[in-house]
Amino acid sequence: MKTLPKSQILRFTEKAIHLARRAVSRYSSKFSKHRYTLPQHVVLLCLKVRKNTTYRGLLDELIEMPRIRRALGLAELPTPSTLCKAFNRLDMAVWRVILTLSATFLPTSGIVGVDASGFDRSHASKHYTKRAELTIQQLKVTLLVDAKVNAILDLHVTTTRKHDSQIAPSLIKRNPECIDILLGDKGYDDQKIRRLARQHEVRPLIKHREFTSLHKAWNARLDADLYGQRSQSETANSTLKRKYGVRPLTTLVEAVPRTHHRLSLSQYRPITLSGQDR
Repeated sequence: MKTLPKSQILRFTEKAIHLARRAVSRYSSKFSKHRYTLPQHVVLLCLKVRKNTTYRGLLDELIEMPRIRRALGLAELPTPSTLCKAFNRLDMAVWRVILTLSATFLPTSGIVGVDASGFDRSHASKHYTKRAELTIQQLKVTLLVDAKVNAILDLHVTTTRKHDSQIAPSLIKRNPECIDILLGDKGYDDQKIRRLARQHEVRPLIKHREFTSLHKAWNARLDADLYGQRSQSETANSTLKRKYGVRPLTTLVEAVPRTHHRLSLSQYRPITLSGQDR
């Protein structure tokens, strides 16, 4: 009998489990029950977001996916509550490590754009929230995107009104080895950002806010073709919203305490991302 080819979801699973085994230890502690490993939990959470489903829905589908279970080494499936608790226990740093490792799959260029966008945290209608006097904050998500392959290299998530110029420094400090040229709009026009970028041997290609004729002249001298690649970071934000909507964000962000907001997004890269306001 001819061997069936690997499906996209099987290839996704194999790459994700490979990354998860490099990023986390086998078990959370020596006192754990050792029924499921941390890498298995990580990949199941990735699959949940990729398929945009519930914990129960994912596990129901996995009953009919023997090749996926075999790739994960699962003799039996966990309960929905087990997966939910596993997500709450996983630290944000785990997702950052996996995100960093996932970039090694792609031929990144070093030309990186930074851009922010808003994501709703709830499906509740504006009318309902107004009548019920509920305050539902948006997530401000800032993405660091490679312009060549649209790969998200890092992200910052906050529910505060923090300005773009206050967010960019942490992204630069965490990823200097990934950035040769940093592209940003006028929201990132700050001398502290420019100095920090140069300290890390990064060329800042950021438009100036035009208060004087000198600022206009500096903007006119920008390499238009190179700066135009900044639109790829906007494309990444747009793709996330069109392909996945707000469901992955809402489900996962509201699953953890409000003081430790997380973002989990399944990408067109073989990975799930997560970030935190820091």
